[in-house]
Amino acid sequence: MKNLGSRTSELDEFSAALSFTLDPFQREACAALEDGHGVLVCAPTGAGKTVVGEFAVHLALAAGGKCFYTTPIKALSNQKFADLTARYGRERVGLLTGDQSINPDAPVVVMTTEVLRNMLYASSDSLRGLSYVVMDEVHFLADRFRGAVWEEVILHLSEDVRLVSLSATVSNAEEFGAWMGTVRGDTTVVVDETRPVPLWQHVMVGRRMFDLFDTDSSAQKVIVDEELVRYIKHREVADRAESWGGGPRGRGGPRRNFRPLPRPEVLAKLDEEGLLPAITFIFSRAGCDGALAQCLRSRLDLSRPADADEIDAVIEKHTGDLPKGDLEVLGYWEWREALHRGLAAHHAGMLPAFRHTVEELFVRGLVRAVFATETLALGINMPARTVVLERLVKFNGESHAELTPGEYTQLTGRAGRRGIDVEGHAVVLWQPEVDTSAVAGLASTRTYPLRSSFKPGYNMSINLIDRMGAAEARALLERSFAQFQADRSVVGLVRGIERNEGQLRGLRDQLGGAEGGFLEYIALRERIKQRERQLLQQSRADRRGQAVQALTSLRRGDVVAIQSGRRMGLAVVLEPDATPNDPRPLVLTEDKWAGRVSVHDFPVPAETLGHMRLPRRVDHRTARTRRDLASALRSTGISAPGHARRGKRSEAAEDRELDTLRRTLRAHPAHKRPDREQMSRVGERYNRILRETESMRQKVAATTNSLARTFDRILGLLEERGFVHEGEVTADGRRLARIYAESDLVVAECLRRGVWRGLGPAELAAVVSILVYESRQEGGYLGPAGPTQPIKRAVGATVDIWGELRSDEARHKLPPTREPDLGFITGVHLWARGDGLAEALLAGGDQGTPLSAGDFVRWCRQVIDLLDQIHNTADDTEVASTAAKAVRAIRRGVVAVDAA
Repeated sequence: MKNLGSRTSELDEFSAALSFTLDPFQREACAALEDGHGVLVCAPTGAGKTVVGEFAVHLALAAGGKCFYTTPIKALSNQKFADLTARYGRERVGLLTGDQSINPDAPVVVMTTEVLRNMLYASSDSLRGLSYVVMDEVHFLADRFRGAVWEEVILHLSEDVRLVSLSATVSNAEEFGAWMGTVRGDTTVVVDETRPVPLWQHVMVGRRMFDLFDTDSSAQKVIVDEELVRYIKHREVADRAESWGGGPRGRGGPRRNFRPLPRPEVLAKLDEEGLLPAITFIFSRAGCDGALAQCLRSRLDLSRPADADEIDAVIEKHTGDLPKGDLEVLGYWEWREALHRGLAAHHAGMLPAFRHTVEELFVRGLVRAVFATETLALGINMPARTVVLERLVKFNGESHAELTPGEYTQLTGRAGRRGIDVEGHAVVLWQPEVDTSAVAGLASTRTYPLRSSFKPGYNMSINLIDRMGAAEARALLERSFAQFQADRSVVGLVRGIERNEGQLRGLRDQLGGAEGGFLEYIALRERIKQRERQLLQQSRADRRGQAVQALTSLRRGDVVAIQSGRRMGLAVVLEPDATPNDPRPLVLTEDKWAGRVSVHDFPVPAETLGHMRLPRRVDHRTARTRRDLASALRSTGISAPGHARRGKRSEAAEDRELDTLRRTLRAHPAHKRPDREQMSRVGERYNRILRETESMRQKVAATTNSLARTFDRILGLLEERGFVHEGEVTADGRRLARIYAESDLVVAECLRRGVWRGLGPAELAAVVSILVYESRQEGGYLGPAGPTQPIKRAVGATVDIWGELRSDEARHKLPPTREPDLGFITGVHLWARGDGLAEALLAGGDQGTPLSAGDFVRWCRQVIDLLDQIHNTADDTEVASTAAKAVRAIRRGVVAVDAA
């Protein structure tokens, strides 16, 4: 063990090279790390957590060891690689991301977290000599799509590796730290909730800016500024009077007439108040582009003439390699004009080269106002003096929901640049639906717990079995943070059961105890209720079964009536679906909507009303096809029947068991007691608590070992399909172990069955795209399609394999693998065969709207990633070679530029 003097000098040597003094939390974490502990550091955005990670790098180099620095996204990896290279030199720092490998044998390697996970499963030689791992943004383990990767790394790393975990502020840091202690050994938890730059909260009403909180109040609780509340009341009264006087009366009133302050005026006001640079968060890509366009139509110019050459140099650095012929298609000239006026948008739909240009210009202070989606709040180092929120509601993928305190804190966390600003500012733009008390609640709440998203999948399970066998794999899953949290929830349930049992004893005494006879009477009443519920559920299940049978029997061209919901009316079947239990045929309605319907759209079984001839190939994605088919459907003369009514069935009246129970109840001595109803109310409470207690017991049973049960179901399916045999991973299983994709088992099955043989490079790219692409619009697999016959054949075979797997998953009670999506087939096929960007974007879009350049590049790179894996895992040399050619064909032009 080092003596105190050497330890102190090591930390002193590191801090002496810094341009600032370490904060207390940074010093505490660094001291614990040098003392041989793992550390978990939770601190706000911009507080300087990464300094602790950089100290781990320093310790590794000082001891002649290795350090891996992991980040959740490539852009952060590139940023950290540049920082460490500047400090330690290129020969000592490497970079490993999905598509870049620079000096991978260096003592310090920056990588995405997935790269380290893959190394662990492959038992890579690079892990030898590894002494420290830094996991930046470890709170990503709550991400429902990728979060499991962080837990896999934490669980699989060798015990002698010191883990440095850096997280945003979470309210259950102690719980997370306690789990880390159980799986990684001694872990010091360092929590700092102090923002490095104080944050002031404001509300902007029209052109006036108010503080959100009353800072002069001596009250302990948070109080909304009285002047703000008073002004809003006056404003609402004035708007209402104006609405009643000359505007439209009735519904909506002033809310309908409310017009927000134009964005150029908002930015001009912020500039006047000295609050630029600012990020305005708008929760849609189109909204960001629209806001920028509105500013460009105005006279607003936030730039300085002297900055023009520097702006051009940054633009050239990032975009100089773009093909000149594509600049018009990419909207380059309008984008460049906005930058020269100090304005920009930032969202995932933009070309990566454009996004990275905006990021660099903003950090340098050359762009002073950015309209961004919330993705900017995730990790990218792009702080501002001010953050503006136009709305406190965003679309979460399913519905419009109010921001949570955690989301509000994450967004406003960008305000205030350490070392530049004395204070940061968060500005909410007032609208009639904005409740200042709710805003105050968002701004003052500090409850955003970290929740594990860890669950075993096919790739994880096969790797666990291969590395340690099924028994040890189960034990490892039981040590996950997900199971740790589940087991902690069991403690509360057990306490609830004990509390309820005490209440039940008291109620039993009120009812006369076991000998009094009334307990038997209320048990009879409860059995009657249960039987009635059982009969009702049976009736619903029978109706659903009939609806499923009716849907599976539909054929192409059948005309049916959708009987409920938004799509009510006539529809023609374009693509039948005979999937057991959950058929979802593709239909086109008389209102020109095309999509999949389910039993939920049919309260009574679907009935074929007639038949209609369809063309051999129906491309329902085009508006013209939908219009023509809908017109033909209306011209058939078939009419939808009146509102469908469910047939009244009286199972309860005909059920012998129920009848016997009712007669027994009426004959019971307690039925004639004068206090029967009063006692029955006590009995109902007794039964309710009894049911609640039983439910709690079931939850305890379901929660305990829940991940192990899922693993056992996956193991059963993999054994059934020949990926595992008698507890050993087969050759097919080892291939699956090297495929890291959402549809990993579908890919492995396609390779095993050879359904992708005989395809050209562009055709293979088109086919595998259906396993990575996800339309932003409603839909998924919507019938066999593709520009060539080999593509159609291979797509059909791939979808058949997915269908078989979905049925197996339902039988094994496993969550379904996501449906293939054919939306990118034509776009990536055109690009891979050498067509122009404009054609590829149009083909990749929907209903005549081109796909955004950023989305196009992102999906192309995901296709490249899967093709790379196919190249590395396929036994068939022809398929492997074709995959490599497909990668080269796609990686050109905009896809190859600024690949981060």
